[in-house]
Amino acid sequence: MSSYTNMVVLFFNLLLMFLVATAGRDFYKILGIHKSATIHEIKKAYRKKAKEMHPDKNPDNPKAAELFQDLGAAYEVLSDSEKRKIYDRRGEEGLNQGDMSGDPFSSFFGGFNFKEQTPDAARGGDVVMDLEVSLEELYSGNFVEIIRYKPVAKPAKGKRKCNCRMEMVTTQLGPGRFQMVQQHVCDECPNIIFVPEEKILEVEIEAGMRDGHEYPFVAEGEPHIDGDPGDLKFKIKLAKHPVFERRGDDLYTNVTISLTDALIGFEMDITHLDGHKVHIKRDKITRPGARMRKNNEGMPNYENNHKQGALYITFDVDFPKKALSNEERDIIKKILEQDSKQQVYNGLQGY
Repeated sequence: MSSYTNMVVLFFNLLLMFLVATAGRDFYKILGIHKSATIHEIKKAYRKKAKEMHPDKNPDNPKAAELFQDLGAAYEVLSDSEKRKIYDRRGEEGLNQGDMSGDPFSSFFGGFNFKEQTPDAARGGDVVMDLEVSLEELYSGNFVEIIRYKPVAKPAKGKRKCNCRMEMVTTQLGPGRFQMVQQHVCDECPNIIFVPEEKILEVEIEAGMRDGHEYPFVAEGEPHIDGDPGDLKFKIKLAKHPVFERRGDDLYTNVTISLTDALIGFEMDITHLDGHKVHIKRDKITRPGARMRKNNEGMPNYENNHKQGALYITFDVDFPKKALSNEERDIIKKILEQDSKQQVYNGLQGY
C-alpha cells in the first residue's frame, strides 16, 4: 500500500473519530429551528416549545421531564453566542471538552489552518426606534403592523469607485532592488441610487415583554453602498396606564372605598387587563393605606409564561365631608367604644 493511500485512510479514520466525538443532541432540531436562526427566533421557539412540553402539561408522558431538560439545554447553548459558535464547530462534546481553536486536523497536516479568513464586511448603521405599546398588549400579546420606507438600491447610469482598500505594490528599481509602496486602490462598479420603497413589518408583542426590550429586524436598517445594511430595532416603550402600574412582573393599583366600607367590609370586582374579573372581599376594618396581595394576578413572566407576578391593591378611604351633629358623634363613640387618643411620633422610623 502506497504512502498516499495510507495518508488517505488515516485521514478518513481521523475524520470518523472526529464525527463520533462531536456527536450529541441536535439542539437545532430540539428547538425546531434552522441553523441560521436569529436570537429572537431562538427565544420565540423556546417559549413556544416550553409551553407545549412542560411536564405539568404532559403528565402521561414518562419522558416529559427529560425532554423538557433537553429543551432547556438547547436554549442555554444556542442563546449564548460563544457557546453556539463552539457547538456549531464541535458539537455538544466540544462544549464539554472546551473549544479547540482552529481546524482539528491542522497539526496533523503540517500546521495549515483551513479556516477561511475573511475581512470584516462594510455595514450600514443600525436604526433604533421607540415603539409605544399598552400594558394590555404586554399582558396578552399582540401583533403590530408598521409601514417602513426602506432605501433600496437601484441601477443608475455611470460607474463608481467601490471596494476601496490599501494595498502594497512592489516595484523593481533594478537588479536585486525592489520598492514596496502602500497605495489606495478601488474597483470600478456599476453605479446605484437608493430609492425608498414601502414595506410592511409585523412586530410581535409577546406576553411579558419588558419596557426597553429590543425587537430586531435583521438587514432592515441603514443601507451601505458597498456592504450589508444594518439592523432595524424597535425598543418597547410602555405607555402610562390609568389603572395599573407595572414593577417587574408585579402590578400595582389603588382602590378608593368609603368610610362605611372601610368599617363594615365590602366586596368588589376589579377588571383586569384582559377583561377578567379579580374579586376582592374584606370582612374586617380596612385602614387607609392597607394593602392586599393577589397571587398570580400580575404580569406573565417573559421567559416562562407559566409563572406570573402578583397584583398589589392599596386602599384609600374617602372620608365624609359633612359635619356631624352632637347626637351623631355620641352614637359613633358608643358604637366604636374607642377612647380619644392622640400620639405624636416619627413615622419614618424603620425605613
